[in-house]
Amino acid sequence: MIDVAEWLTRWRRMMVPFLGWVGELKNPQTVRADLLAGITVALVLIPQSMAYGQLAGLPPYIGLYASFIPVILAAFMGSSRQLATGPVAVVSLMTAAALQPLAASNPESLLVYAAVMALLVGVFQLSLGLFRLGVLVDFLSHPVVVGFTNGAAIIIATSQISKLFGVGAHKSEHHYETVWLVLVDASQNTHMPTLLMGLLALAIMILLKKFLPKVPGVLTAVVVTTVLGYAIGFESMGGKVVGDIPKGLPGLSIPSFNFDVVLQLASAAMTIALIGFMEAIAIAKAMAAQTRQRLDTNQELVGQGLANIASGLFQGYPVSGSFSRSAVNFSAGAMTGFSSVVTGLMVAITLLFLTPLLYNLPQATLAAIIVMAVANLVKIEPIKHAMKVQKHDGVIAIIAFALTLVVAPHLEKAIIAGVVLSLGLYLYRTMRPRFAELSLHADGTLRDADVHKLPRCETISVLRFDGSLYFANTGYFEDQVLANMTRKPKLKYVIVDAEGINEIDATGEEMLHVLAHRLKAAGIQLMFARAKKQLMDIFHATHFVEHLGAQHFFRTRTDAIQYARTQLGDQAAGDTPLLKGMQIED
Repeated sequence: MIDVAEWLTRWRRMMVPFLGWVGELKNPQTVRADLLAGITVALVLIPQSMAYGQLAGLPPYIGLYASFIPVILAAFMGSSRQLATGPVAVVSLMTAAALQPLAASNPESLLVYAAVMALLVGVFQLSLGLFRLGVLVDFLSHPVVVGFTNGAAIIIATSQISKLFGVGAHKSEHHYETVWLVLVDASQNTHMPTLLMGLLALAIMILLKKFLPKVPGVLTAVVVTTVLGYAIGFESMGGKVVGDIPKGLPGLSIPSFNFDVVLQLASAAMTIALIGFMEAIAIAKAMAAQTRQRLDTNQELVGQGLANIASGLFQGYPVSGSFSRSAVNFSAGAMTGFSSVVTGLMVAITLLFLTPLLYNLPQATLAAIIVMAVANLVKIEPIKHAMKVQKHDGVIAIIAFALTLVVAPHLEKAIIAGVVLSLGLYLYRTMRPRFAELSLHADGTLRDADVHKLPRCETISVLRFDGSLYFANTGYFEDQVLANMTRKPKLKYVIVDAEGINEIDATGEEMLHVLAHRLKAAGIQLMFARAKKQLMDIFHATHFVEHLGAQHFFRTRTDAIQYARTQLGDQAAGDTPLLKGMQIED
């Protein structure tokens, strides 16, 4: 029967998760901490969101639109109290890559396509959350994400070269070709005021981060270069500035589109949804581990999904949880989701009253902000670590990294290739799990006879299989058992130590039926020791226990070996590598 109380609790957590922290706002200290954290994050988010909007190939103010309602809604409907949602670098890059082909044929509809992309991302994430399918994110293995993130960081940084040097943004089929053309152009036509402005912004952020880390470097760089740009007439010198930003808040608008557009954006939207959510949930888990707060992956999908839907309806583009801004929010002392509400309201105030102050903000400064933001994404150590854990994982990370650089701007191809490669190598590894013949060690335990160079019993074999027995490895299991039989002409009993077998499918169960029959025809009995309950339940349901005989299933390996030696009687005389009067440690 359905537990109504439990169902109502789950429903409340999903529909009104913010009730878990709203009551805490009665405490003035909590409100004060959240106000300070929210304002601090806003000081980073406002210039960053404009830079990321530019990175997405959109007008910078679209980044501000995506930083208002989505930020607030994610805080209300997500499960993390400190996760800061909004425009992020990798999602912005992937959005630009997805929209570029459509924009080339219909540039006036670019903003509509961006909103449609946000809607598609949101619907996909919301569906995963509502149907509790957050586990699908696990298909993106850590090595694939590490490789992709490193490659994407390099692509993001190099995509800003044209804006830092003040040259035209050449477009080619592949990103590396575009970079080469931009570098050639920069070597001949660099706009020095633009380059100097970009270098000044970089210097301010780097020096403040090193010597005055408490001073907001991004905000300082924006203020200094904006004032300087106004004072020297940077725009009149040919430098590009942000320019006019529409005053006021974005209105609710359902973007008009056709089904063909949805088909063209669908695969990229799913990739962005998964990659974006992985970034969000990774930082959310890290903060939850420190605060010991409850984190629900599926609820976070709901929150992120609704945030993206809101972004699409309020003229924005896809958003996600931000590593850097979440870290700022956490370190600033945010205690509840109210800090993100404050951040969103600060963006609203900027849109209502402060947009004229941003007119002279150089685009080179936004490019410098992006370069600084992604510099920390390039990390070689995780790839080295993956190589130490499993060489296959290290190879996957390197391949994902290389593919990301080669196929850009078609980034979803690198992700898909990495996922397929990860699953393929996992399947390969599980097709050949560890299979060992065990023999008695001097310490009274059963150990791998090959590894420890132990003598083998000629009449009894104890075989251990560490892995689920399913269609891809049943042939391997059968071959190993039969090969062991071939090596031992006197073999009478095969004992399968089944502790390592967690699952079995229909193919594996059928193979055991056939194997038992073949061994019996050769005068050999098949037995099982330490089989888990889920395995025994299947054996009973399929009548395999009846087929083999209940006397051939044992709780311990000691019992199985004792039974075999008792049955052998005089045949076991002199054949002593197993037991030999000693008690095996199960």
